[in-house]
Amino acid sequence: MLPLLARAGCSRSPLLAGRTSISRPLLGSATLPRLSSSLTARTRTRPSLSLALPSTSTRALVVSSAHRSSPPHSAFSELVHPSPPPPPIAPPTILDTALPKWAEGAKPYLLLARVDKPIGSVLLYWPCAWSITMASTVNHLPVSTPIWYMSLFAVGAFIMRGAGCTINDMWDRKFDAAVERTRWRPLAAGTVTPFKALSFLGLQLSAGLAVLTQLNWYSIVLGASSLAFVTIYPFMKRVTYYPQIVFGLTFNWGTLLGWSAVAGAVDWTIALPMYFGGVAWGVAYDCIYAHQDKVDDVTAGVKSIALAFPDTSRALISTLSTGFVSSLALTGYLAGLSPIYYAISCGGAAAHLAWQCSTVNFDDRADCWKKFVSNGWLGGLIWLGIAADYVWQVVLGHDGKEVEAEAAAP
Repeated sequence: MLPLLARAGCSRSPLLAGRTSISRPLLGSATLPRLSSSLTARTRTRPSLSLALPSTSTRALVVSSAHRSSPPHSAFSELVHPSPPPPPIAPPTILDTALPKWAEGAKPYLLLARVDKPIGSVLLYWPCAWSITMASTVNHLPVSTPIWYMSLFAVGAFIMRGAGCTINDMWDRKFDAAVERTRWRPLAAGTVTPFKALSFLGLQLSAGLAVLTQLNWYSIVLGASSLAFVTIYPFMKRVTYYPQIVFGLTFNWGTLLGWSAVAGAVDWTIALPMYFGGVAWGVAYDCIYAHQDKVDDVTAGVKSIALAFPDTSRALISTLSTGFVSSLALTGYLAGLSPIYYAISCGGAAAHLAWQCSTVNFDDRADCWKKFVSNGWLGGLIWLGIAADYVWQVVLGHDGKEVEAEAAAP
């Protein structure tokens, strides 16, 4: 009876049959190899199952810990675990398409020197060109003289304007990071370190010195003295609401330097009215420029003339523009220029500035930039009148008074 019950139990449970059949004496020797191989196979597969379980639990633990480390997106979690601000992204510039791939490393330094915005170099250059051409007219110098010095000063204006931007950004990198329009600048964004900017500045000043040494010693000393204004201008934003005055004194230094380069010394009687008129012009257009950042400047603690005259800036730039045109007329009279100069330079400047002062929208950043950039064309228009007078008096050999006599004749 007992053997029959044992057989019946083994037939109901194959697993039990496999285990109990090992001790059964009734099985033949042929059955043992098959049972042994079956047990061996099961023994080999069980460790693989036990090894798979820890890997699954490990993944679950990793997912669980990752889930705990990153809170769910909600207003509360944003307050407790605020997301870091996105890094500043520079707006697209001409360098993005004009710069070849092999020169990508130079892009931050070109942006630091504002190569993508040449308007600053243009505004720095025009007072030099006015002075060089007018001095050549007064002294009846050959055409090669103004051409040479205007070319030399063009290179110098490009280099020194870039150096001025580097100095400005080294001073203002913390302020620039707090202003929307300037937060992408290389120093503010961290793409250029202060040490690398200082090294780049050394290279810029060395190149500027190479240009300056092409002039006479009088001009070398006069040109080197302008570095005082270049250096202190960024600091003035911290102590006064009138840093634009220092800006005007700096950007129009070329009216003095250009005259001394051509004539050997400055004719202060003629050059000073032109210089102070240029200062008034520079304060006016930089006031328009400052209105772009007037909201951010209050937050960052930066001072500007736009904040000193928030509601009367139009009257301010109109007064400064009137003074500028008047100084141009006085300079032409003292230099003995012809009516050609008054018609083109003085008349053109008066018309342009009247349009600029009456139409500028101080609350529209895009319009402020448009009006600011338009002063580059104004500077060229003024030079055109001076150059036309040079051609009339020096190249064609006419006296400025001859045109006045012809105009007065019936």
